Amino acid sequence: MTNARRTTTHRRSSPRRIARKPLAGSLAVAALLGGAWYATAATDNGDSATAAGTSASASTSASASPEAAAHSSPSTTGTATASASAKTSPKAAVQTATAAKVATGTLSPISTTVALVTKFPYLTAGYNNTREWTRTTTAVAPNGTLRVAWPAADGVHVTPLNAAGLRSGADTIVKGAKEVGGLVAHNDGFALLTRVADTNKWKETAAAIVRYTNGKQTFRTKLTGTASNDTSPGLDGQLTWNGSKYGAYFVVHGAGGFADGHFGDKLTYISAKGAKLSGGWSWGCSHNEGIALHAETSGAFTSLCFDDWRSGLFVSTGIGAPDVAPVVQREQCWAGYCGGTFPGRTGDLVKSASGRYATAFASRGAASAEKNSADSSGRGWTVTPRTSTHQVAVALMANRNSGPGKAIYLTSAAGTENVNVHIAPYGKDRLLVSWESLKGAKCAAGTCTGTFTGTHLRLIDWNGKVQGADKVVSARISGDIAVLKNGTLTWAYAPVTPTYATPLNGASPTTTSLRIARLTP
Repeated sequence: MTNARRTTTHRRSSPRRIARKPLAGSLAVAALLGGAWYATAATDNGDSATAAGTSASASTSASASPEAAAHSSPSTTGTATASASAKTSPKAAVQTATAAKVATGTLSPISTTVALVTKFPYLTAGYNNTREWTRTTTAVAPNGTLRVAWPAADGVHVTPLNAAGLRSGADTIVKGAKEVGGLVAHNDGFALLTRVADTNKWKETAAAIVRYTNGKQTFRTKLTGTASNDTSPGLDGQLTWNGSKYGAYFVVHGAGGFADGHFGDKLTYISAKGAKLSGGWSWGCSHNEGIALHAETSGAFTSLCFDDWRSGLFVSTGIGAPDVAPVVQREQCWAGYCGGTFPGRTGDLVKSASGRYATAFASRGAASAEKNSADSSGRGWTVTPRTSTHQVAVALMANRNSGPGKAIYLTSAAGTENVNVHIAPYGKDRLLVSWESLKGAKCAAGTCTGTFTGTHLRLIDWNGKVQGADKVVSARISGDIAVLKNGTLTWAYAPVTPTYATPLNGASPTTTSLRIARLTP
């Protein structure tokens, strides 16, 4: 836990910044306003699932319109799809396996389509109403089954899937839940980090972890409240599990005490039965613009944060506020400038078998970085960015207690903005980095508009060496990626073509289907 550190006033108390979190995290606002993203929420016929010659079940699902699919019950959809798979001829099965092998060898994901029982608003308004994908989280249970969490007007839906990415049952709907802040899949259910109703001076939601076992809620533990003088109007969080306890890392808003009206972050550990455990901290990085958390078998979970006061990305493991934390990268972290550096403000932090760590982020770099002389605390920093657009950067850390060397940049085009950056393990000794590019970028106040030019996939090794040219694919990576035991990467995304030409000045359009992508090294 960190001490109170309110020795100066600075941009954390800006009404503009404080207003951002409820805006970016509020599904209720997004669900009620009129649609403004004029992309068609229909099946993406250009997806590599069709080109790769996936199974009859995938092809049948992909050809159905989202509107028609939404009228099928969850159990009916799963049964019909499974039946179609069973009738696939041996010759077709061989062709499918061969095509899938070719597809994965060329970094082309294959996918299936899952019909949704209600509308999914797939966009969220970020800072300056920047278009951001509404977060979905895909998690794999020890037995290989999958869960996908996605928000809707009636709560957060958790959809069960089999290992092939096909629906295996009806959704569990977590009523009153407002955001997908993280998901852990268990053989008998799941745990969800989300926001729920609360009573406080700001009339904001509380962070909570909700556990379901065999279709029934077994606990709902609030992680903020009156006793701790905090709320959580936007989680931007992560939830991890090490086999015996959960770690929940998320943004908090002070509602009394030393932090009244300010934003920080909180790390809480929770037992398998929902009891709060020791460790973590109640107040950490200022205006955390990007959270990453990796569960460890013992000791503190490894964490990263983007802190606006110290202006940069820090290893915050076991420390809370990064007063003495290792610096991963200096960045101008005003709201919007490094906001969304982790996609949807989620965190991708990969650990190698030897104990090294890797993270990827959208970076404007630092032409200069120096202590802010106007900050009497001596902790503030002023960073002058090197570029106006965000480039794709990778940081490699020898261990969880040390910062890396110089960041490795995978892009450099000055007029191209890069967003929605992800990193994931790819086989035993490589990493998959993905991002979306916008050409002709026009930037103001840290956010950019531009013409979408594709989703890029690129392989690098653990030394940062590029393993071939990047591959532009039709699939999107818009949320947390699950890694199966055989190394296959799988994730859920809305089957639409994005546009970043203008801000999102209304709320999200909706879709009634999700694609479940699979990429096998």
